[in-house]
Amino acid sequence: MDGESSRDVGMAMESSMWHTCNRSHNVSFFYHLVEKHVSDHWRTRDVLVMVLGLTVCVIVVLANLLVMVAIFMNRRFHFPIYYLLANMAAADLFAGIAYANLILNTGPWTLELTKQKWYIRGALIDISLTASVANLLAVAVERHQTIITMQLHSNMSKRRVVLLIICIWAVSIIMGLVPSTFWNCECDFDDCSTVAPLYSRRFLIFWAVLNLLTFFIMVAMYTRIFVYVRYKNKYTSQHTSEMQSHQTVVNLMKTISMVLGAFVICWTPGLLTLLLDGLLGKASHANTYEKFCLVIAECNSMVNPIIYSLRDDEMRQTFKWILCCICRKCGRQQREPSPVEIDSPVSKETLTCILKSEEKVVRKPEDTNDKEDSWAEPGVV
Repeated sequence: MDGESSRDVGMAMESSMWHTCNRSHNVSFFYHLVEKHVSDHWRTRDVLVMVLGLTVCVIVVLANLLVMVAIFMNRRFHFPIYYLLANMAAADLFAGIAYANLILNTGPWTLELTKQKWYIRGALIDISLTASVANLLAVAVERHQTIITMQLHSNMSKRRVVLLIICIWAVSIIMGLVPSTFWNCECDFDDCSTVAPLYSRRFLIFWAVLNLLTFFIMVAMYTRIFVYVRYKNKYTSQHTSEMQSHQTVVNLMKTISMVLGAFVICWTPGLLTLLLDGLLGKASHANTYEKFCLVIAECNSMVNPIIYSLRDDEMRQTFKWILCCICRKCGRQQREPSPVEIDSPVSKETLTCILKSEEKVVRKPEDTNDKEDSWAEPGVV
């Protein structure tokens, strides 16, 4: 009996020590705890992954910066839907920076990170994903309100759009700071994730379920919109102007739906991996395929500018105008530029540039009102 009681006391003391909240442990301790192996030297594969990853990050940042500049420069894009798409591009640009930071703090460098830097590394990824999801949800709500009334753009004021964008980033930052502030496993080692060793498995379950549920809501919302548009199309007047307006609405809807579809396809594998890791822990073997899911998610930030280029003629012409101006500016040596009004991407100088590249005539936009809460006249999308 004495032997059994002493053994029970020893197990109780060991369990008590194990569950004591000791925040002095470093990153290496948690990686060894969940048995997540990190190489202590640089391999050829690691260097190759870093170079390719950083190359993709540079492309992501530049491509999404191009989208933001295009929407800012072209007054035909000065509508709530395009401001939200610009904010989504900002989220993708932020994701490119977050992935670059992840790549520069991975491999053998991982175990050298302080906990604060490790949390920042994860928070940047969390913020970019939350911002993208929140933007897509805002776009879905905006499209639902406008398409049901068969309008191209909503009447939301600029102040409301700015306030909405601020709220999106505020929520994203809060979600990114949650794991580092209180919802981690530093006080409960049994709750540590295998994919992100300092994160709580319960937080990963909550985060994955919340995002997957949001995906489902957005897909259901767009499905309802398409059913309504298809039903409405049967009773649309055959007048040319009305048909063109209706087709413009449908084309914009298809573009946004492709953006949503690409996002869901690229992020669902990663979210399911986090969900399985949260539910099963080591039994999920999530570490074997987490890197593939991360690569797919990273590529999503590069997809949206491609979709805009393929689907939106106006956006494509604006891209060409911007790139043409950059090339022309770089090509000038001692020649002074002639004064050009940067009011819209279809000025005289721009028209010459675009005609040379595609031999297409671009319609000159009409003057627009610059009042604070009014939007420019819509162009052809």
